[in-house]
Amino acid sequence: MSIDPIKYISNVDAQLARVIEAVGQYSIKVRNNAFECLVESIIFQQLAGTAAMVIYERFIKYYNEAVPTPIQILSSPDTELKSKVGLSSKKIEYLKDLSSKIEDRRLNLDILPSMTDEEVISTLQQVKGIGRWTAEMFLIFCLGREDVLPVTDLGIRKAMQKIYSLPELPKPATMLAIAQPWKPYRSIATWYLWKSLSKFTSIG
Repeated sequence: MSIDPIKYISNVDAQLARVIEAVGQYSIKVRNNAFECLVESIIFQQLAGTAAMVIYERFIKYYNEAVPTPIQILSSPDTELKSKVGLSSKKIEYLKDLSSKIEDRRLNLDILPSMTDEEVISTLQQVKGIGRWTAEMFLIFCLGREDVLPVTDLGIRKAMQKIYSLPELPKPATMLAIAQPWKPYRSIATWYLWKSLSKFTSIG
């Protein structure tokens, strides 16, 4: 008999159950193209959603409205990626390092689905500009892993502070303790925490 993750989380956490009821149906979008996921993650790093989307759309337009291949990125002049797309020097470096590692087979994206979460994180962190948070986003939104808790994510920390009436933004140990009952569905709970920020001005 299969377990309904939403009912499971609601049963073990009364506060989060109220959030789930208010937010409504769970609808996470999982992407199947691993390279596209990583490229998008790098472009979106440390940018507001609207600004990041403008740059990403320019990036896709630069490659004739398609996600480029690693070799296309490697062949693109840095000057054009700066002037025509609006990418910073660092992000160009990161995208080219990712592309280089894929092209020379130091990074094999095809084997990532067979790895554990921590193995995926460790593998992706070998790419310049990909830290633990970016790797965790990849686990959730590209591999569809259901038990990821990104403890450094500011949105998650703010949502937890609000929902659980904490005096300050929670540190990782506190977040892991709060999330312990949600296992093995912490990614799903995390999605509801993100949604709670835009859904409510307060939860009380």
